[in-house]
Amino acid sequence: MREITIGSNEAGQRLTKFLAKYLPEAPESFFYKMLRKKNIVLNKKRADGSEKLTEGDIVSLFLSDETVEKFRGNGHPAYPVTDLTVLWEDSQVCILLKPAGMLSQKAEASDVSLNEYFIGRMLSRGELNERDLESFTPGICNRLDRNTSGLVFAGKTLAGLQQMNELLRSRRMQKYYLALVCGRISEPAVLRGWLKKDAKTNQVTVRAEAFPGASPIETRCEPLCSSEEFTLVRLELVTGRTHQLRAHLASIGHPIAGDRKYGRYAVNERILKEYGMRYQMLHAHQAVFPELSGALAGLSGRTVTAPLPETFSRTAEGLLPSCKKHLGAH
Repeated sequence: MREITIGSNEAGQRLTKFLAKYLPEAPESFFYKMLRKKNIVLNKKRADGSEKLTEGDIVSLFLSDETVEKFRGNGHPAYPVTDLTVLWEDSQVCILLKPAGMLSQKAEASDVSLNEYFIGRMLSRGELNERDLESFTPGICNRLDRNTSGLVFAGKTLAGLQQMNELLRSRRMQKYYLALVCGRISEPAVLRGWLKKDAKTNQVTVRAEAFPGASPIETRCEPLCSSEEFTLVRLELVTGRTHQLRAHLASIGHPIAGDRKYGRYAVNERILKEYGMRYQMLHAHQAVFPELSGALAGLSGRTVTAPLPETFSRTAEGLLPSCKKHLGAH
């Protein structure tokens, strides 16, 4: 028999959701069967699984140790520790700088991503322990493409995770990117179109008009400086679809320099050879937060900016010398 006392990070979720985290290898039907037989009870009373947990609740498992260990699985994987650039944090949330070349989250079981490094950082700093991971896993809330650098938002507590995810879904936060694109863009524009993703190839198609299976997209584009060959642009995501910025710009004839999927081969080879630039020149640069409360109160009204990678700045200045002042000002 085991008793689990619900803490602040477990509170606020349904009993069955908590059980699924605590016993991840157990089928859902197992929980309902054990609840019916009173082999799993809440605060010493029968429960049906729909109850919302509160801090201090006690979940009792009248199960053998062998059964518990079987459904616990192989435990939690090791979380590596590496140097991470933290741009802002408090006890609830954290804003990280993801370098180009690092995954935001795992694509395969063997991958190590920013998400694992973030959890490893919390463990190494004593902000989290293995017992906490039995029922709650902190993590990042948004994804950047592997070869895009910049701002990533993470939740350290359940409240921080939930409220940051909701803020991202509501699009109340303004997110800005910097990109170096091919060709000249002379005037600010609001770009609208339709995007469809091919899950098999992980590539998207963007067209100006609606077509079957496509979703509407919107991107705001402001040129900061330009030549006949290149333009440094500030982009604002109004919608947030897979590869939206990369494919949208490519669809209007201005692909991002260094983009191996949607870009121009000759430009990509040039910046690799001349500047050692191996990634697309797209950087999640700035977040402007609205008035906030609760777990996000510390971010209320703030602007958080991610510095540009050195290779990005050096390449942009080499290709477009007039952009130097803009790279420092935005």
